[in-house]
Amino acid sequence: MDHLISSVIGYVLGSFPTAYVLLKKKGIDITKVGSGNVGAMNSYEVTNSKVIGITVLLIDFLKGFLSVLIVGFFYPESFALQGIALIFAIFSHCFNPWINFNGGRGLATAAGGVILLLYPLLIIWLLLWIITYLMKKNIHFSNVSATILSLLIIFNNAELSLKYSSPNATNSETVVLIITMGLMIIFIKHIEPLKDLLKSFNHKGIKND
Repeated sequence: MDHLISSVIGYVLGSFPTAYVLLKKKGIDITKVGSGNVGAMNSYEVTNSKVIGITVLLIDFLKGFLSVLIVGFFYPESFALQGIALIFAIFSHCFNPWINFNGGRGLATAAGGVILLLYPLLIIWLLLWIITYLMKKNIHFSNVSATILSLLIIFNNAELSLKYSSPNATNSETVVLIITMGLMIIFIKHIEPLKDLLKSFNHKGIKND
């Protein structure tokens, strides 16, 4: 029952379609314009409004943050239950049941929960993102690269992750499983833009030849 409660809290909070609601008020269906992604970046690109982009980013961040915070109120000693809430918040954000399972890419929502559960991971991800962005100057490339590299770091430093988990997890396997599931959802949502990116790289390579 505890697992079900945590799942439902995360799923319900994560399912609020922030970008869709905000842009619908302006007569824009974000699922049909730009990249079709229901997230902060597409909101900004479609409206050219930094205010809307930042607002979407912050609310999506809060979805993950509040999911962990609320479950933590009921189960303050359980990393696993708080982690489950975050996984379901990321999942429902990315595959939103209210808008035909369209959604965002989960990064802001994941960051909101990770800052409470395992803050060093967020710092590592951001540093990797900056480094890879400076290399390729492409947001999707940086998102995917930072996500994959962060996952590898977690795998190779499971005991260290256990040390910094909050609340302290019962074992390193729990930490690795929770983080892996969250990052995998994010990675799945980046497959299509990654394909487009690879095509553009190949096209440039052909031109250079």
